[in-house]
Amino acid sequence: MDGAVATIENDVRERIRRSDLDPLLDLLEIRRVVRDAVADYDDRSINGGLPRLDDLDAATRSILDAVAGYGPLQQYLDDPQIEEIWINEPWRVFVARNGIAELTPTILTDDAVRDLVERMLRTSGRRVDLSSPFVDAVLPDGSRLHCVIPDITRAHWLVNIRKFVAKADRLEDLVALGTITPNAARFLDAAVVSGLNILVAGGTQAGKTTLLNCLAAAVPPRERIVTVEEVFELKIPQRDVAAMQCRQPSLEGVGEVPLRRLVKEALRMRPSRIIVGEVRQAESLDLLIALNSGLPGMATVHANSAREAVIKMCTLPLLAGENVGSRFVVPTVASSIDIVVHTALDRDGKRRVREIAAIPGRCEGDVVEMADVFVQKGGVLRRADGFPPHAERFAAAGYDVAQLLAGED
Repeated sequence: MDGAVATIENDVRERIRRSDLDPLLDLLEIRRVVRDAVADYDDRSINGGLPRLDDLDAATRSILDAVAGYGPLQQYLDDPQIEEIWINEPWRVFVARNGIAELTPTILTDDAVRDLVERMLRTSGRRVDLSSPFVDAVLPDGSRLHCVIPDITRAHWLVNIRKFVAKADRLEDLVALGTITPNAARFLDAAVVSGLNILVAGGTQAGKTTLLNCLAAAVPPRERIVTVEEVFELKIPQRDVAAMQCRQPSLEGVGEVPLRRLVKEALRMRPSRIIVGEVRQAESLDLLIALNSGLPGMATVHANSAREAVIKMCTLPLLAGENVGSRFVVPTVASSIDIVVHTALDRDGKRRVREIAAIPGRCEGDVVEMADVFVQKGGVLRRADGFPPHAERFAAAGYDVAQLLAGED
C-alpha cells in the first residue's frame, strides 16, 4: 500500500502544481483533488496492473497530511490528548499524552525533519539558519514551535511543538479538572476583579500559560488588556485585548523587537491591565515599574515555589544594568506583587495549584515578607492563615475578604 500511496501523492502534487493551488489557503480544493486522485487510482487498480488500496480513507488521510499538513506528525497534532511533540533524532519522535512522555513508532529522515520545519515556518515570517540557529514560532493552529539546528546541536535538528490544548478557558474549568479547589478559585477570581497584581509560577509544562489565561478571563469586560509575549500563546476571551509578540532580527541583524521594548510600548497603549506571558530577563524591571505605578498586571515566571518566584523577581531586574541594585528592586517587588500562585505537573500527569501566597508589601533587608493563603496539605489545596493585601480594593469591588476566604470546598 505504501507504494500505491506514494504514486498517488506524486500525482496529487502534480495536479496541485498545475492548478496553482496553495495547500494552506485552498484546503477545501486540495481535499477534493486528493479524493479524486484516490478514486481515480482505485478505479484503475480494479482493471489490474496497479497495487490495490486496502483502505481508501486511510490512504486519503495519509496523502492529505503529506501535501496539506505536516506529514507523519499530523496525526499527533490532530490528537487532542497529545500536548507536546518533540524530535531528538529523526528516528526518536516523542509525544506527551496527558502529561506522560512516550516514544512513538514514527521514523523520519533528516531531510524530512528539515522540510517539516520549513513548512511550519512558512506562515510565521520567521526563519532558522546558520546565522539564527534558534527559532520560536506559532503554527496556524496556535501550537508553538521551537527548533535548534547544528552546530548548536550535535548532529540533528531538535524540534519541539507545544500544542495549545486548551482544556480550560476560565477558573471554573480548572476546578472541574481538579487543578484548583472551588474556594481558591473564588479567591483568585475576586483578586483579579479587585485589580491585584498576580504572579504565576511553575516549571515547564506546569500549566502556567493556561492558568494565566484563565485568570485573564476574570478581568472585567470594560477593561482594556495589553499582552506581550515571546510568541503568541495567550487566547483571552475578552473583547478589548491588544496582543503583541517579539520579532527576530533580519538577515542584516537589524529590526529585532525584544520583550523589554514591548513592555515599554504597552504602557503607551492605554492599558487597564498589562499581561506578560513570561518574564525571563531585564523586562522584569520594566514590568515591576509599571505595576508599581498603579497599573494592574499579571505575568508568569519559571520557579519551583512561590518563595523562589519572589526571589527570582528580586534577581532578574539586576540584569537591566549595573545601576540597578537590590536596595531598589527588593522593596519594589514587595510593593508591586500582591499574589503568587504556584502550579506544578504531578507524577500522574495532572496539573495542580500547590500554593497561593500573598505579599503584604513589607521586606526585611533582602527578604520579602510572604503569607500563605492556600497551601497543599495531604495532596489537597487548603486554606492557610494568611490574608491578601489591599482589603480596600476587595471592598471597592464588592468583596469581603474574611467571608471570601472562610468558604469551605
